[in-house]
Amino acid sequence: MRKNRSICQFLALTLAAMSVSTSVSAQSVSTPGSKEPNRAVVFYNRGVDKLNSGDYQGAIEQFTQALNLEPKDADAYYNRGYAHLILGKYESAIDDYTKAISVNPNYVNAYGNRCYVYYLTKKYGDAITDCSQAIALNPDFADFYIYRGNAHDDSGAHEDAIKDYSDALKLSNVRGKERIFYNRALAYNRLGQHEQALSDYNESLRINPQYAESLHNRGLTYYKLGRPKEALQDLRQASQAAAQQGKSAMSQKSLSALEAMQKPN
Repeated sequence: MRKNRSICQFLALTLAAMSVSTSVSAQSVSTPGSKEPNRAVVFYNRGVDKLNSGDYQGAIEQFTQALNLEPKDADAYYNRGYAHLILGKYESAIDDYTKAISVNPNYVNAYGNRCYVYYLTKKYGDAITDCSQAIALNPDFADFYIYRGNAHDDSGAHEDAIKDYSDALKLSNVRGKERIFYNRALAYNRLGQHEQALSDYNESLRINPQYAESLHNRGLTYYKLGRPKEALQDLRQASQAAAQQGKSAMSQKSLSALEAMQKPN
């Protein structure tokens, strides 16, 4: 069995650890000293209702109406940006987050969400810059370190990624620890530090024993460490777990890796 069979490739970073900050809540419809509702706020609140009901295009239309009346509303730009992001309109999302920041230069969640969109569009340098600004404004929010860690890792700065994931794991508000351990393990894999990677995959699977991505990559890590029995066991389990979770493409990847490992040299 060859130790570095090229078709056995690690799965990529998981984005499931990350969740962009959601919409800002409704505003008061009346201005002080006036009985008339503020029309811009009426449109804004309708936009929030549309977001909450999952009508993202309708939300965009309502926030646009609000911004036509009140073009200095950072929250309206932020929420419209969020709707664009959910619909996959990344350039429009970036534009709206940029406008929100221009109105409010300390809008921490706008920096964080724009960082995330920059990461999705592979603008890793911009993502790192925005996440660094978000961290400077709020150093206690774990997701910003995760976003920046992913940008570092996919741009080749694996040591910086490991530091960011480690910093995220130290914070009390961190969510999805099994995914952060998975991402840090992958950074160690990319550095060729497979023993450290194995330790992190073990921790990920201690938290969630059916985490298919960690099972798959731990299997490949065992393979690279010359432990074929454990590798085959993990890949079988990864394929089964992925199938049960409706991840048919990933299940097939695990099966393909399993078959490749079992082929004679």
